[in-house]
Amino acid sequence: MGDNKRVIAFGAHPDDVEFMCSGTLKLLKEKGYKIFICVVANGNCGSMKESQESITKIRREEAINAARLLEAEFYPLGELDLRIEFDNRTKMKVTEYLRMIDPYIVFTHPHEDYMADHEITSKLVRVACFAAPVPNYFTNSVMPHPRTSGIPFLYYWSPLDGNDIYGNFVEQNIYVNVTNTIDFKAEMLFCHKSQRDWLLKQHGIDKYIEMMKNTAKIYGVRSGFSYAEGFKQHLGNAYPKKNILKKILGDLVKEKNK
Repeated sequence: MGDNKRVIAFGAHPDDVEFMCSGTLKLLKEKGYKIFICVVANGNCGSMKESQESITKIRREEAINAARLLEAEFYPLGELDLRIEFDNRTKMKVTEYLRMIDPYIVFTHPHEDYMADHEITSKLVRVACFAAPVPNYFTNSVMPHPRTSGIPFLYYWSPLDGNDIYGNFVEQNIYVNVTNTIDFKAEMLFCHKSQRDWLLKQHGIDKYIEMMKNTAKIYGVRSGFSYAEGFKQHLGNAYPKKNILKKILGDLVKEKNK
């Protein structure tokens, strides 16, 4: 497929994209790419005090404000926190959205992360990337979009704090230098103010922007940059094999184990 200058990042919840790949998205925007942010679940469990209805509204507004900083289009798919399912209905939903955007590059969660919503979102996106160009895969949409011209480039960002579900650090093999966009990344994340109280009570984390920067520092040490975002590219059969991030961003990208 040709480069149509469209990039989409799929997060399970509002703020996931900001935490994990917004520095890279900013660099791609500066190269002329149109950015789309899709959130599978609506964040309805992301509060210890607000009702589901109230926190859903709050988090949607926070996500819209963050996307606006990037001049990105924001799309919520409306699933519920802790109830994202890897089923035909949701696979069709994600595929239809992917067909609507027809992205050249896709970012999402790794297949192993600290919570199931992230892992299931990762698998949903992988399936959608493969299914989107298949003519006989129907999404049951009332007004379906045409199939895409091919499978997009697919990248998985690192786990939230760099560790797998057992607490072991996960090396990445693609690192993007986000030193010049780390403050912008923090500005986007700061839009999600409601999550400070949630992360403090559920995760024991107070300064969530500092946590984001610490993870970027850790991957920076691995790559020789001050701050870095780490990725792994999906290289399975039929998926594009070239590291297109390296081609677009040049020396801002470092590859390991190649």
